[in-house]
Amino acid sequence: MILEGIVTTLSPSGAVNIAPMGPRVEADLRRFQLRPFPTSQTYRNLKAHGEGVLHVSDDVLLLARAALGPVEPLPPLQPASHVRGRVLCDACRYYEFRVQSIDESEERVRIEAEVVHAQRLRDFFGFNRAKHAVVEAAILATRTEFLPLDDIEAEYRKFAVVVEKTGGAQEREAFALLRQHVERVRRRAGDVSPPREDVSLPREDE
Repeated sequence: MILEGIVTTLSPSGAVNIAPMGPRVEADLRRFQLRPFPTSQTYRNLKAHGEGVLHVSDDVLLLARAALGPVEPLPPLQPASHVRGRVLCDACRYYEFRVQSIDESEERVRIEAEVVHAQRLRDFFGFNRAKHAVVEAAILATRTEFLPLDDIEAEYRKFAVVVEKTGGAQEREAFALLRQHVERVRRRAGDVSPPREDVSLPREDE
């Protein structure tokens, strides 16, 4: 099973990197597998220092910010207790881990990790369609280099309805951030035509 989470790692100089990651996990979450691209900062950090922290969070705004690049300013963090790493203070729960092996033989690196400490910080908010829509939108935002922009924008129009109907301020801000990113990619690609606007969004009571 793939669990959408947020991973924090430290560079050799101690700089914090925050990245959305979808590790392959088992139900007990004692071990998991990360599959970053070799160009990612997470991979470089874990190869240099094989420790980090996997977070389960319902903060989709942070996830969206992390999907688009370095998170600045950083959210509140605290030192991990069993590894050299940092914990997101607002996460629902977190898993401190150590790398057991790294396989670089394929396009995406396979990193096997073992959890050495886990802790719960607060309750998970619960299922919300807008939060899930933002997660899907964030994944698409990281794939603008090899997916057709028309297809991404078509999916975003569907997500916009869900976010408008079921989301709160955090979800709307996160989705707007992702949409602006896709629009910037469109402009850089040389197509300066404005994106197609949603003619009308259904009201929640419709």
